[in-house]
Amino acid sequence: MKLSWMFLALLLAASPAIGQMYKWVDKDGKVRYGDTPPPGSKSTSMKAQRHDDAQPAAPASRPPQANPKDAPKLPLTAAEKEQDYRKRREEAEKSANKAQQESQAKAAMNEGCERSKEYLRTLQSGQRIARTNAAGERYFMDENQVAQEVAKAQQSIQQACK
Repeated sequence: MKLSWMFLALLLAASPAIGQMYKWVDKDGKVRYGDTPPPGSKSTSMKAQRHDDAQPAAPASRPPQANPKDAPKLPLTAAEKEQDYRKRREEAEKSANKAQQESQAKAAMNEGCERSKEYLRTLQSGQRIARTNAAGERYFMDENQVAQEVAKAQQSIQQACK
């Protein structure tokens, strides 16, 4: 148990040195990086970010402009392109749904109009019109009943055939 505590203490003491990085130019003129520079070389210390201290990278965004109309048009970022694409796709879906609903409503109105006209033609044909009463018995409409149905059918045509 004591050995594990000692090992942990040594590990914590050595952790700041683990993250130290140096940059130098070698004798061939190439830039090199490492944790220990060669002796006699001119090296610069680089701050290494440790994982536990690391800050999340800020999302790529445009700097705020005083007046967006005066600002030059910059290329869109990936997030802005995605947002624009989704917005256009939603608008296209909404307009397609609206057009489909209007088409269905128009078709239903046309069908109702045609049914009303057909019913009026049947009533005006002079044929005997048979109905079934609540008891399930069949009867024929008299002239007064046919006249009332003609008036109802004409009102229905006026409403359905706009």
